[in-house]
Amino acid sequence: MSEAKRFTKLIGVGAAAATLALVAGACGGGGEGGVSTGPSEGEGGGDKEITIGLIPWEEDIAVTHLWKAVLEEKGYTVNIENVDVAPVFQGTADGDIDLYLDTWLPNTHGEYWDKYGDKVEDLGAWNEGASLELTVPSYMEDVNSIEDLKGKSDEFGGEIIGIESGSGLVQTTEEEAMPAYGLEGEYKLVKSSTPAMLEELRTAIKEEKPIVVTLWRPHIVYAQEDLKDLEDPKGAMGEPESIHSIGRPGFSEDYPDLAEWIGNFKLSDEQIGSLEQTVIGEYEGEETEGAKAWLADNPDYLKEVMGDDAKGLDFSS
Repeated sequence: MSEAKRFTKLIGVGAAAATLALVAGACGGGGEGGVSTGPSEGEGGGDKEITIGLIPWEEDIAVTHLWKAVLEEKGYTVNIENVDVAPVFQGTADGDIDLYLDTWLPNTHGEYWDKYGDKVEDLGAWNEGASLELTVPSYMEDVNSIEDLKGKSDEFGGEIIGIESGSGLVQTTEEEAMPAYGLEGEYKLVKSSTPAMLEELRTAIKEEKPIVVTLWRPHIVYAQEDLKDLEDPKGAMGEPESIHSIGRPGFSEDYPDLAEWIGNFKLSDEQIGSLEQTVIGEYEGEETEGAKAWLADNPDYLKEVMGDDAKGLDFSS
């Protein structure tokens, strides 16, 4: 299966359909008005159902399936709701989604945070070194900085290949980087999807053609292809960011143990890279099984996150 088909499969339900599902209150516990009312018999027993929102960013796919694997072993029923970035914030604020694990702050999701930040619970940051990038294949020796793109639009077909139009990465590229470096009239920012961007990148690399794409770290493609992030002397793509987990209103009250585990949850760049490689690269179509395989290879990890609550969790079989 091609990379594009793989990620299309992971995206699953389209954003429009997911939004309709959210509006209908089909997710997250079925409380009055579609707002989740938490576990029916408390966190310690009975039915424990969690809806996790997922956007098709690789680190989100990896960590969402990591927690799905863990929580199912702890007796939870875990539903993954595939959505776009705007409805995932709205759904979490409205209570239709219980948990979302890939909020980039302060810049990438800043617009959504300004709108919904006071309506959700910030459960803490699990990575502090995330960054937005404009990236080219390493064989492009004469392009090392965003400044170097100026005057070379013919070489790139006049295009910078982007991802989803609602993403903070596309907004930052269009509203900050392109004006800062005088690229607006020379380049068109192609707004497509993450799978489409990756397919174009891989196709160009196979043919050793020039291409510049919007990308972000951490991302599995850095381990798979020889790439070069363009220097950004004007800082237009923003400073390194933190990746946060957020919960619906009342999340910590309804799920105190889980909120504590999420608060202790940390992944280094090396850890997220190996997790992505296992979950996405090696377990195509069986991402939760991939998360279990990674946990089996890292048997001490959950002890750091969950303390004594990790006792009895064994993914080695």
